[in-house]
Order: sequence, then C-alpha cells, then structure tokens
Amino acid sequence: MTPTRDSSSPPMEGGAAAQLLPMRASLEFDDFYAANVRVITGQIYAYTGDRAEAEDLVAEAFCRALARWRKVREYENPTAWVRRVAWNLATSHLRRRGVVQRFLNRQRETHEQAPDGDRVDLMRALAGIGPHHRKAVILRYMAGLTVAEIAEQEGVAEATVRSWLTRGKAALAGRLTVQDEMEQR
Repeated sequence: MTPTRDSSSPPMEGGAAAQLLPMRASLEFDDFYAANVRVITGQIYAYTGDRAEAEDLVAEAFCRALARWRKVREYENPTAWVRRVAWNLATSHLRRRGVVQRFLNRQRETHEQAPDGDRVDLMRALAGIGPHHRKAVILRYMAGLTVAEIAEQEGVAEATVRSWLTRGKAALAGRLTVQDEMEQR
C-alpha cells in the first residue's frame, strides 16, 4: 500500500521531512518536561532546602536530558534518569555549600538563635537527618518510589534502603513533635 498525500498540502521536499523529526522530538520533550518538572523540583527542594537552587538544579538536569534526548527517551524510565541527574547535581551542590560554610564558620564568630519552640517544620527536620536517610525518605514518601526502585537507583541492597527508611523515620519522629494546647497547660 502506498502512502497518499492530502491534495491540499504541498509536497514535502527532502529537507522539510527531515525537519519534522526534530520538531516531533522537541514536542515530545516539552510534554515530558511539563509532566515531570514540578514533582522533581519538589523532591530536590525538600533535599536542598532552597527553592531557587532546586529549580536551577532541575533545570540543569532537564538541559542535560534535552542534549541527549534521542538516547534518553529510549530508556525504560527517562524520568528516573532526570531525577538521578538532579539528585547528583544537588548532592554536589550541598557538598560545595558545606565546604564554603565550614570555611566561613572558621572566619567569624557565630551566634545561633534558640530553635523556635512552637513549631518545627519539615524542612528543618529533614535537614537534621543524615543524607542517606533524608534521600530515602524523600524518594519513598514524596516521589512515591518503591524500596526496590530506590535500591536500584542508589545501587544498594533493598535491605539497606529499608534500614535507611526505618532510621530516617525514627529520626524525623524525634524532630517532628506536635504539642496540643491542652498538653502545654
């Protein structure tokens, strides 16, 4: 069966047909981006504690995906690839930020305020637990990944992920306490 053309559309020349492929890939990437950017940004924001930085890191991860889109779109789960790149960028950023902060702390005297006794928010609680525990809790409860998916992404055994989750939840429980007004009286 030979393809037929709509008589109202002009014939496509060799270059025009080749131009449709990048446009189709671009539209596909646009849909992929729109479907995933908010969720991944929320996860990275929870990890870094800085919304602007999270947006920048996720944008960089999507730029890297766009540059390799022909290959990335063929992956079984392109979203996991972008999430992994964003997490790696965030981890590198946090390491650099930690080095800078330690340097600055040695340069000046600091006066820390007492923690707010009325309310401890989730971001502060997450920042107070270890990076493996924090990442496991965010991926499990914010990203909705299974233990097996987290283990695969992190390259560790499922038992390790379960341990991180158990310890992470226990650490968060100790940091997130809600006091009733009646208890305070």
